[in-house]
Amino acid sequence: MSTTPAAHVLRIPAEPLVAPGFEKVAARFESLFDQPGAGGGALAVRWHGVPVVDTWAGTRDRATRRPWLAETGAPSFSTSKGVTAAVVHRYLDRHELQLDRPVAAWWPAFGVNGKAGITVRDVLTHQAGLHDVRDLIDSAQDLLEDEEMEARLAAATPDPLPGNGPGYHAMTFGWILSGLMRAVTGRDMRDLWQEELAEPLGLTGLRIGIPDGERAHVAELLETGWDFGDLLHRLPGLTSWARRASEAMGVPGINELFMDPTRRVLGAQMPAVNGVFTARDLAALYTGLGGHEVNGVRLLSEGSSDRLRIVQEKGRDYVMGIPMYWRLGYHRAFMAGRRPRQAFGHYGFGGSGAWVDPVGDLSVAFVTNRLGTATTPLGDVRFFRLSTAIVGATRSAPVPTR
Repeated sequence: MSTTPAAHVLRIPAEPLVAPGFEKVAARFESLFDQPGAGGGALAVRWHGVPVVDTWAGTRDRATRRPWLAETGAPSFSTSKGVTAAVVHRYLDRHELQLDRPVAAWWPAFGVNGKAGITVRDVLTHQAGLHDVRDLIDSAQDLLEDEEMEARLAAATPDPLPGNGPGYHAMTFGWILSGLMRAVTGRDMRDLWQEELAEPLGLTGLRIGIPDGERAHVAELLETGWDFGDLLHRLPGLTSWARRASEAMGVPGINELFMDPTRRVLGAQMPAVNGVFTARDLAALYTGLGGHEVNGVRLLSEGSSDRLRIVQEKGRDYVMGIPMYWRLGYHRAFMAGRRPRQAFGHYGFGGSGAWVDPVGDLSVAFVTNRLGTATTPLGDVRFFRLSTAIVGATRSAPVPTR
């Protein structure tokens, strides 16, 4: 495995790129943002190591006056988990972590209150029993303090459900892993995203904990008209699924946190929730996770990349209410119609997401600032439909040459 930084960053094209055979994909994407107030976004597809779609459309601000640019990044919610997991896989690849050793072997403070046996594998497959974020905090503002959230999780008592299947750690996933990695390296996730992913691959569009003076490139999120966190907070009496979902995601005030015009949330490190990405660099990262070179660099060894394809848990997730087919930090690539069997990725609230089919050497990423009006923790139908169209296009488009 090479860790040598790429000789140059990826070239940012001045104009959108659409390769022959992908014209209908681009048209479908552009139609999402062709109405006033529809916001904006970007779509990137890499096939056999070659960008075949790299396009953007719409506007990046709430006033709908500033066009989306090639370098515009978007807050992408749970899409962040796939990037944080990639850091952990770099350390697993170098044998500086081991999947089946307890987290407390590196982070002793984590081993209290029944957590001594929770392994790295348990965390990556959402089986640590620590999905409940609501009881850890006094207000949504607490979510902005990463070291404090790590300390609260280290002191927490796990849910009694471990052993009965996975339960999506919608917010806590990131702080458990950042606490682990801080114990291993002394570094926070902002540094590790940069040192382990962005620099080796020559990428600039994978960001977390963005300083105030560097946020001009970040798209402003558009109001949805409803508060997902508040909605979940009101549901727990209806079903056991709703109760668990509310514990994991139903934080009153989280909508205001992300819509605050000061954008303070962008400076925080919520490694499961508040990453900012360009579609281009997300697609490049997933190409690397699939075992293929990016800018002449391999992100992971062949064995480590192959391990990411393996489904670890097929049972129904007790937070999500459906089988997620959890891999080690990733879920199945959700889309309509026939999907590539070994494709994996991570999607996010609001519509963003990324996935890779390592067999077909196909990676896809979509980011947007318009949160879907019928959205879920897995986004909405926009990315599902785009993914279906992309897979369909690869069946007839000419295979690109490097």
